Amino acid sequence: MSSKSTIIHNKKASFEYHLLQTYSAGIMLTGTEVKSIREGKASLSEAYCLLTDGELWVKNMHISEFKQGSYNNHEPKRLRKLLLNKSELRKLESKLKEKGTTLIPVKLYFNERGFAKLDIALARGKKSFDKREDIKKKDQEREISRHVR
Repeated sequence: MSSKSTIIHNKKASFEYHLLQTYSAGIMLTGTEVKSIREGKASLSEAYCLLTDGELWVKNMHISEFKQGSYNNHEPKRLRKLLLNKSELRKLESKLKEKGTTLIPVKLYFNERGFAKLDIALARGKKSFDKREDIKKKDQEREISRHVR
């Protein structure tokens, strides 16, 4: 495995949500999905996670079809199972019962052993004034970095 690993970020996540806690989960993929992700042809922007019957699933994660996939190709937005320990699933289940919390995918990458991993975050939605504050902070940091040079 090369040091340059494929990483796909959900850029909207930190803008739309307060990220409370992050977990790293394995993801069950088919062969053509792995090849498409290695080419960087995946999107997490509309994806979210569901917890049903003690199992964690990611929905609306778009992985483009592999060009050389033929009839073995996958469905781009199919439901994919995430792999976590039972204790972590129980913790998530109890935290998701709180009002306003949700699970969102933040980052998709390959670890050093070559397995696909999905970082998911327990998040709470931001209000519009929170978003404006974040924009102001970023603008101030840019101004400071310009003056320091």
